[in-house]
Amino acid sequence: MSTTPSPGPTAVPVPLPAGEPDAATLAQAAERAASELLAPSAPHRLADVVPAPQQAQPDPTADWVLPAEAVIVATAHPAALAVAEQLAQLLRPATGYPLPVTDATTPQPAGGVALVLDDTADLGAEGYRLDIATDGVRVTAATGAGLFYGAQTLRQLLPAAIESPAPVTERWALPGGTITDAPRFPYRGAMLDVARHFFAVEDVLRVVDHLARYKLNHLHLHLTDDQGWRIAVDSWPKLTTIGGTTEVGGGPGGHYTKADYARIVSYAAARHITVVPEIDLPGHTNSALVAYPELAPDKVAPPPYTGTEVGFSYVDPADERTYDFVTDVLGEVAALTPGPWLHIGGDEAFKVKGEVYTGFVERVQRIVADLGKTVVGWHQLAPAAHLDGRVLQWWGTNGEDRTTADAVRRGARLIVSPGNHAYLDMKYAPDTPIGHDWAGLIDVRKAYDWDPGTHVAGVPAEAVLGVEAPLWTESVTSLADIELLLLPRLPAIAELGWSPRATHDWAGFRDRLASQGPRWTTAGITFHRAPEIPWPTAPAIPAQRSAPQTDTATP
Repeated sequence: MSTTPSPGPTAVPVPLPAGEPDAATLAQAAERAASELLAPSAPHRLADVVPAPQQAQPDPTADWVLPAEAVIVATAHPAALAVAEQLAQLLRPATGYPLPVTDATTPQPAGGVALVLDDTADLGAEGYRLDIATDGVRVTAATGAGLFYGAQTLRQLLPAAIESPAPVTERWALPGGTITDAPRFPYRGAMLDVARHFFAVEDVLRVVDHLARYKLNHLHLHLTDDQGWRIAVDSWPKLTTIGGTTEVGGGPGGHYTKADYARIVSYAAARHITVVPEIDLPGHTNSALVAYPELAPDKVAPPPYTGTEVGFSYVDPADERTYDFVTDVLGEVAALTPGPWLHIGGDEAFKVKGEVYTGFVERVQRIVADLGKTVVGWHQLAPAAHLDGRVLQWWGTNGEDRTTADAVRRGARLIVSPGNHAYLDMKYAPDTPIGHDWAGLIDVRKAYDWDPGTHVAGVPAEAVLGVEAPLWTESVTSLADIELLLLPRLPAIAELGWSPRATHDWAGFRDRLASQGPRWTTAGITFHRAPEIPWPTAPAIPAQRSAPQTDTATP
């Protein structure tokens, strides 16, 4: 038998076996060598991914084609094997290949993909190294999260047809070289408001998938507001049976059972995304007051609210029953949430002012700490006394906020979500059919052209925990609406959170972002075809096929 040559444009002739080869052997060797020499290079450059990698070293001689018989081999550890199974599940539908998963003490590509979990690798908690060579692909990381992010990069380097839900005819080529990558900020997230309009579990899982694709690692769920209460609390059951039955516009509302919420948390965790639950206090509480009027200052149940105004409702900060309520609710939510964060809202409590407001916040902060969680709140919490570890989420629009800067000097860390750059419920342009414009119009360039590390005056970069893109849903009623507002701006925020500031370049980003369009189209994902992005005019979607492709080296 002949020896298989190294793939690539510089492949040498195939060595022939000892003795006289027959005509068939000669023909096969010649055909294989010609195929390798004439094969086109990979359709992507090594750095053509979003978010931009920290470092990419291309090797044009080392392009690799995924063969039908490829195996994914991983370190014999549950975290590595989990990523291997996820990668196989991502690649099987479009390729039609079996892609079996196996484990080894020292995984080697052997023509396929190796996922190497190496806790001695100097790559950080979320970093990875991706090596693409003629003998296969190797992803190395110190943690399962790093392997997962490396797998997402591998996915983007394959042709857009990899997103097809059914087998297609395609040459599954990867560009050769090495990517070494790690995130700039530890917190990279998006928020989904499920209170103004309720969204089913499956819709939330779809949002999780979008976050995972672009290496975001936190999903903030805004679970309660005037228009609806969305999380079951056993000790206060009317919160959902009464408070959960409304939404903006008068729709039926809805809520998550504890099993529903656990499913979301588990699905997200499998994709290295931490769920951050928000119970908004002391304002934005009309739905709770409808259910339990003893929490209201006047002890009278207000009518259900299905509008979009803010600032009119609040729980009674002078009544001990309020703190029983807060302790019970946060305790049950904390027990369901393995992540470290509990978000207590705190914004737009216009009728709870001064020392009454700060006293309420300080007491709730202590409740959170006693539950073993770290408190997160909107930046209106800033005047309250500092509690070790507390995080403020800043949503201002001008970058000047002395009160927040003072809270940072007292020890607070910041998640940066400027309303005029990161609020994805803002319209792209005046004619965007849904969304708002109170913080201005946010096209893709405006979502991209700012720096979380320097955006808030007086806040040093080391105090910035990360960045988050909130999506409020007063005007959002469907998954298609969610996707229209998320994409293509979500990848812009993701790049700000992940990529080194030195890689920030609008011209380069818009070209890399354009290549995501055919992927979304192939996957059936709704997105806004922003005019400032040079989308491919006619994305080529390969024809579906009924049987697995076997000759991957033929152009």
